Amino acid sequence: MKTGLGIEELGFSTGAQKSGGFAFASIPNPQSSILSLNVLILAFCFCLPSLAHAGAQAQEALSASVQAVLQRAVSDQAVPKHAFATQGQADVWLAEMSQRLVKRIPDREDREDFLTTVHYEATRAGLDPHLVLGLIEVESGFRKYAVSNAGARGYMQVMPFWTRALHAPEHDLFHLRTNLRYGCTILRYYLDIEKGNLYRALGRYNGSLGKAEYPNLVKAAWHKHWAAPQRTAGSQSGPAS
Repeated sequence: MKTGLGIEELGFSTGAQKSGGFAFASIPNPQSSILSLNVLILAFCFCLPSLAHAGAQAQEALSASVQAVLQRAVSDQAVPKHAFATQGQADVWLAEMSQRLVKRIPDREDREDFLTTVHYEATRAGLDPHLVLGLIEVESGFRKYAVSNAGARGYMQVMPFWTRALHAPEHDLFHLRTNLRYGCTILRYYLDIEKGNLYRALGRYNGSLGKAEYPNLVKAAWHKHWAAPQRTAGSQSGPAS
């Protein structure tokens, strides 16, 4: 089962919202039991204020139902070896993406662990892993211990209030899997709020809803540096649990 959308399916489809030269299509909810579109949309009843800092998701009061959904989504579960349909697909993808990332993360073991975790967590949340790589490039430059002026942490620049909001203050946002799981879960949450509108969801993630700069930066990084390898662009990933 394919849960994420490839770049050719998402980037420039007819009728997509355009801003600054890029087109943003909608990303459908993967209908997973972890993230329920209906629960999130019905429970969310107000808009977030715009902020200027990268990674500065705005803190909000979460209803009990939303808290429960998000708590399940960030629960500590081990990452399997990969989330591809076959080992061959995993090997091809890892080889190509690892080559692109070598200057950012020189150690091969660390690099492959990072890429495997990105692919799994993105797929689990119904996101394109290549979109997530573009977001990480813009947010942290692939720096594990990056901290923004607003206090956002790690690869995906997650704000610390999320661990408190989800009653998990012990979660370490500098931990690879924890950071990626929170980041992917938050972006999926914002996509659900925005009914699949990627442009607006990215604005919420960055705290700059309605402004074109951040969504366009992510889109540019995604297309320029992290487009799906041609040999695997048409392949489908297996389901993530």
